Amino acid sequence: MAKNKIVVAYSGGLDTSVMVKWLKDNYDAEIITFTGNLGQTKELVGLEEKAKKSGASKSYVIDLTKEFLEEYAFPALRAGAMYEDAYPMACSLGRPLLAKTLVDIARMENANMVAHGCTGKGNDQVRFEVTVGALAPDIVNIAPLRTWEFKSREEEIDYAKAHNIPVTATKDNPYSIDENIWGTAIECGILEDPMAEPPADAFQHTVAPEDAPNESEVVTIEFEKGIPAAVNGAALDSVSLVKLLNEIGGRHGIGRIDMIENRLVGIKSREVYEAPAGMILHFAHKELERITLEKSVAHYKSLVVQEYANLIYNGLWFTPLRDALQAFIDKTQEKVTGLVKVRLYKGTTRIAGRTSPYSLYDPELATYTAADQFDHKASEGFIKIFGLPYKTICRVEQKAKDAEKHLV
Repeated sequence: MAKNKIVVAYSGGLDTSVMVKWLKDNYDAEIITFTGNLGQTKELVGLEEKAKKSGASKSYVIDLTKEFLEEYAFPALRAGAMYEDAYPMACSLGRPLLAKTLVDIARMENANMVAHGCTGKGNDQVRFEVTVGALAPDIVNIAPLRTWEFKSREEEIDYAKAHNIPVTATKDNPYSIDENIWGTAIECGILEDPMAEPPADAFQHTVAPEDAPNESEVVTIEFEKGIPAAVNGAALDSVSLVKLLNEIGGRHGIGRIDMIENRLVGIKSREVYEAPAGMILHFAHKELERITLEKSVAHYKSLVVQEYANLIYNGLWFTPLRDALQAFIDKTQEKVTGLVKVRLYKGTTRIAGRTSPYSLYDPELATYTAADQFDHKASEGFIKIFGLPYKTICRVEQKAKDAEKHLV
């Protein structure tokens, strides 16, 4: 009887397929795999059988798509959380949910260990292990990719062949692709050269902007308290809404991101992402906030958002600070209800209109026509008071300079 029981976060890819056999042999362990369906488009049918052929005794494949969107992606959307102002963090947002479910299965199966297939210089190792530690400090985390003997994907492929482990990766297909319904991350191969433009075959769900339709398309998105609820007048559940925007945005080349980002472990990394729905929704949500958030709240929220995004990226979802910031964000979203029109054209998003029952935009105050209700005379006194500190500074400094002249 095996001494250990390990629940493996299993994607069915090269690393985790090899990992099942490697862990079983090196830890004298019974292996149980867990695969979280976060809306990825790759085929999940047959994954349970594949895991068992690789050496697992049991396999869980769980659909978490709805929970992922409503409890992780949409809260981040309401926050406006974009890592380094560019990336809506599809993978970053999925990790805390996957790690949480990994812990839930470990508890249910009385497992004493969990394992992940993250590399030793990536962000995901931190996200998994910190989350597991925060939720179940007694469970041991194992990261085979940090310790095993394989130095390349090619060596792993050879190991898989030697042990009849079913894998689809080949030495001619070097890309590492991680996707969910909120976005796709593409790494490895030629993408490691920051001077190399991503090849066409690197992208999975978007057309090249230059190949997108020559006619623009307008989509309307309705929000209720910061949560997207309808597209083009049709009320949709969270999963259907994001899938629709992924399809619409993808055909217009929306959501391609190519960035050099700062990883948590201290290195810079070239990352290529696709996030059509995420980028459209972030753009529309921000435009709705522009007319519904009071100035000081909007400006202060921009400071909170940066910290909130960093927490997500750094794997600190289940922390007191994230909970506290979430309470602030939830309060700001109480009036972020309304409709936004977005024009999509060859990889770009442009605002085409916005309206809200809570709009703070008052045409009678903003207009330059005869309907203007703004009290222009009040501006003179306002400017005097507003600029008084700076006039005072200038007078004091001038007096000090004059006094110095008389002392000479």
